[in-house]
Amino acid sequence: MSDTTPVPAEPIAPSLTLAGLGPAGLSLLSSEALQLLERAPRLILRTERHPGADELRARGVAFESLDHIYQGTRNFADLYPSLAEAVLTAARSGPVVYAVPGHPLLGEESVRILIQRCQAEGLTYRVLPAPGFTDVVAVALAGEGIAPDLAEWQVADGAALDRVWWDPSRPTLVFQVDDAAVASRVKLALLEEYPDEWEVWRVRSAGDPQRQSLRRVPLHQMDHMMDPGGGDYDHLTTLYLPPLPPEQRRHRVQSLVDVMARLRSPGGCPWDREQSYASLKRYVLEEAYEVLEAIDFGDPDLLCEELGDLLLQVVFLSQIATEEGYFDIRDVAGGITEKLVRRHPHVFGDLSVADSDEVLRNWDAIKREEKPERTSALDGVPRELPALMKALEISKRAVKVGFEWRSLEEVFEKLDEELGELKAELPGGDREKLSAELGDLLFTLVNVARWLRIDPEEALRQMVDRFGRRFREMERLAGGTLEGKSIDVLDPLWDQAKLNTG
Repeated sequence: MSDTTPVPAEPIAPSLTLAGLGPAGLSLLSSEALQLLERAPRLILRTERHPGADELRARGVAFESLDHIYQGTRNFADLYPSLAEAVLTAARSGPVVYAVPGHPLLGEESVRILIQRCQAEGLTYRVLPAPGFTDVVAVALAGEGIAPDLAEWQVADGAALDRVWWDPSRPTLVFQVDDAAVASRVKLALLEEYPDEWEVWRVRSAGDPQRQSLRRVPLHQMDHMMDPGGGDYDHLTTLYLPPLPPEQRRHRVQSLVDVMARLRSPGGCPWDREQSYASLKRYVLEEAYEVLEAIDFGDPDLLCEELGDLLLQVVFLSQIATEEGYFDIRDVAGGITEKLVRRHPHVFGDLSVADSDEVLRNWDAIKREEKPERTSALDGVPRELPALMKALEISKRAVKVGFEWRSLEEVFEKLDEELGELKAELPGGDREKLSAELGDLLFTLVNVARWLRIDPEEALRQMVDRFGRRFREMERLAGGTLEGKSIDVLDPLWDQAKLNTG
């Protein structure tokens, strides 16, 4: 070999190696991982409450554990940063191997924090994988005839289950169910999604031939199960929940989406399969008005029901769009979320506003930027709006560009003018002219309502409701029917009905 032959550089030892102990004994580890643990210049275990710790001790491997941090920390929010800081302090002084139960990247918050901190501080690190608890739990369940696709599994931390979202339609593993207190909290969180009698599998010490055990129990009893030999939950306990069928799910919008997809499927409901965008228009309008009625009644339970009916129409229309390849309910929710954030820079940005009027001005300005194709102030008013609502919206938009009366008195003068023009057309009997003049009169009344800050649609709706109550009271006072009675009889009945109904 000549003097100029390059000599391979020695690999730089990382400051920190993040290793896994596997879910049970050391026999599940690779030879590389086992040699690393045995030869580590400094080995720190997250906890020695693991079968691998006993085996390392039996092999004469020196290590230290961080169990004392567990004992001195009150909550998990403080625990993981404290564990990470202790490991970093050691790694700044020399190479360290930090070993955690299972796979270092599966459910290990301290490892996630350590990787972020190493990146920020420029510390070198490597991750050495190991079998995770999901592997041995899957094998244990397979022995009971349960073999869900691992790609469908979702994993949740029992210590934080009440603060995370999970999908009950997928097979679920809940890990870190360390004791009965955690099991009780997990049960309460799961009961928000699953029926009381839904079966839960409790798997303990998966992968350990001598200690592995599986028990099946209804969810509502899961924190009361006791092994014949004593004990119930420990740090090697995992819960398995089979996927929940759509018809048994609750609370999740996704459950409604799944049910609607089933109804629209080839084996679903013939009526639902026949519906289209156009056929659902009437139901959207009907359900919206039933929501308004529930609000008027002041009945929260009824409002909840009617909002569900209205939400169904949103999901129904979205399902049709999904089938046609246009969009799905996630696009609908994502679009409105982005729009809300974009149009509220005073909440999600650094813009300051003085009051709600300025909020509305900003909203309109942002909306104009988003819709440059709208060249008229009247563009974007829905054609299908009820006439009074449409008239009010058109009037508001005209006012925004300065087309406005100077005072309410001028509006009333215009009202008198329009009423006079309507009366002037009465002798001629021309229905088209009468309709036009009546329209002018109604539009001016809408502007009166706008000046008074009264919603004309709501005012008329309430008036119709009052009329209905009073008319039914007249019928009651008359003994059932008003037919055949003269106006001289009806007028006093009306007056009494007004007194009775308010």
